Amino acid sequence: MSGSTNELPLVRTTGGLVQGRTEEGISSFKGIPYGAPTGGANRFMPPQPPEPWTGIREGVAFGDMAPQRLPGAGLSVTQQLDAATGDENEACLYLNVYTPGTGGARPVMVWLHGGGFVSGSGGPAYDGSNLARRGDVVVVTLNHRLGALGYLHLGDIDPRFASAGNAGMLDIVAALEWVRDNAAAFGGDPANVTIFGESGGGRKVAALLAMPPAAGLFHRAIIESGPGMRANEREYGTQFATAFLAELGMLPGDVSALQEVPLERIMAAQFAVQRSSPSSLPGIRGGFRPVIQPGVLPAHPFIPAAPEQSAGIPLLIGFNRTEATLFLANDKEVYELDEEGLQRRTAKLYGERAAGIVADMRAAYPDASPSDLYILIHTGSLRYPIDSIKLAERKAAAGGAPVYFYRFDWQSTARYGRLKTPHALEIPFVFDLTEHPSWRGLTRATPEAAALAAKVSATWAAFARTGSPNGGGLPQWDPFDRDTRRTMLIDNESKCVSDPAPAERAVWERTYWG
Repeated sequence: MSGSTNELPLVRTTGGLVQGRTEEGISSFKGIPYGAPTGGANRFMPPQPPEPWTGIREGVAFGDMAPQRLPGAGLSVTQQLDAATGDENEACLYLNVYTPGTGGARPVMVWLHGGGFVSGSGGPAYDGSNLARRGDVVVVTLNHRLGALGYLHLGDIDPRFASAGNAGMLDIVAALEWVRDNAAAFGGDPANVTIFGESGGGRKVAALLAMPPAAGLFHRAIIESGPGMRANEREYGTQFATAFLAELGMLPGDVSALQEVPLERIMAAQFAVQRSSPSSLPGIRGGFRPVIQPGVLPAHPFIPAAPEQSAGIPLLIGFNRTEATLFLANDKEVYELDEEGLQRRTAKLYGERAAGIVADMRAAYPDASPSDLYILIHTGSLRYPIDSIKLAERKAAAGGAPVYFYRFDWQSTARYGRLKTPHALEIPFVFDLTEHPSWRGLTRATPEAAALAAKVSATWAAFARTGSPNGGGLPQWDPFDRDTRRTMLIDNESKCVSDPAPAERAVWERTYWG
């Protein structure tokens, strides 16, 4: 936000009075605790309510973010975005509210940050001021437990820690309960709550759609480049937790002693097992993600079908055209490939299947350069496109509320045009932050980017308001079904088309879902 402060709004929450700050017509309230500290006896346990406070709590600074870095190491890309939030701390259950006013009953949009299940925060990179202003909505961002502290499945080793493998998700449920109880005081409607998130945040949205404790706490859902089809199987989670204990030199009977282990040792062990244990889900390192747990997450979110409990919740879902370029931008060779290099690179991803995949993709895109074809192939290997499509198919097949599908096609000129449409590029358009310091390196803060951001942010807000994305400035957007596969291609000139890349889709269906 910019401009001078002209008001210090005061809101009474269930925990006590919070004083925020108003700038350019949007009031922000930062660092509000929605849960108690999660260290010591609360480590690996379900979240507890925060201690109420007396007097007035200043809501002008973000709360500490969840522990997520290797002691003594540098910051990841996601952590760099969130570094301004302050320190890492096991007392990390904080949220932030952005609102056009404390009167009224506006739609509430609750953002779940990316970073897989191991990094990130709801900090300054996700400033909700412009989205709140553009859509006349209340925006909530939040921090929750991550990595081992949020997703280490100890329940089959020691039943006292039955929910340790879903502690981070239960934190989010607690935040949604806080929204239910406090939204009205901030000008929000607790009966109209949308959860939305990107990458790991999208996977959190998918998990919440299948979690009985979250039922009734939200009413619409948006998944951006984060199709969370699966959770961890309990057996895999237990194997991973056993390896974690061994890294600390502990036996399974020592689980309760984990609550006394210094945080630095916990984080060092986390990074060690992340490096040594393969993940069964692309994009998630080392197996830290929600685990199947009776009563909490009773089944995989979208396998074999969409969860019945969320049949009545409208869903908006999609992916970015060249997700992989975020991870390939520093690999200069990728952008200078010849045909031999294309085959060699693809073989590293697919082994003996590589030649067939290259041939099929070449048939789908006969005019593509080897580099451009490899970028599409690598993006396919990350499964954002095909798993997003498969999740949409299953949601549509379940009946009930509609599903709307998009492909984000706008291309960044950053890194000499190499980035194209990378993973996470849609975020500054959704939040209307194309000129924000965290994002202008991607968007170049061009007039074209600002114009598209105005439409995208208004469209996301329209969906939050009504359950339909129409009315926000993009063309008519028809619901997705398996027959028509209506898809909004989002670009400077957006359009809604049927099944925009059938040949490519067929390649990934055969590869991953055949």
